[in-house]
Amino acid sequence: MSDQPVCHCLLCVEREVELDQADLRTLRSVRDRGWAIVMIPEDEDGPGWAFTVGLWHTLRSPEVVMLGLRVDVMGNCLGTLADRIAAGHHLVEGRERDDVIRNYPVVAKAVDTSWYRSLFGTALHFYQGPPLPFMEIVWPDAAGRFPWNDGCAPRLRELQPALWIPKDEHAPGPWTKLP
Repeated sequence: MSDQPVCHCLLCVEREVELDQADLRTLRSVRDRGWAIVMIPEDEDGPGWAFTVGLWHTLRSPEVVMLGLRVDVMGNCLGTLADRIAAGHHLVEGRERDDVIRNYPVVAKAVDTSWYRSLFGTALHFYQGPPLPFMEIVWPDAAGRFPWNDGCAPRLRELQPALWIPKDEHAPGPWTKLP
């Protein structure tokens, strides 16, 4: 008997579910490549974000999310990271890695489930709800300081919420206003 949780995603379990074009693109990408990257662009309400769908299904790796950069940059970073995970370079919470953004480290932090509905609707639909793990890929300011470091650029904290903190305990901002 396997210790791995059973996957209940749209590819593993047959069920009658209505799928739109975005769902079909996600399914094709996960089936063909192993994962998809969903990009939510910045708008008048706040910064953009990007996340993966399929890493859990394909590799039993947590899905990953980046926030606050241009979506094309985050999409490229997440694609690079997914390739590295597929090559056996797994995520370790709290450990810096230097293979995502050139000349800058990033740190993976486990996302509290209270953020899932606000940020990861496509993933929840694909997996037919939790449980599935997500990790936030946190990037530093130009001086290499992370949001939790003294002296980090204040704007960095606005662009990247601390998703490891429950949503109702997080400092108010554009991220906590998401439904």
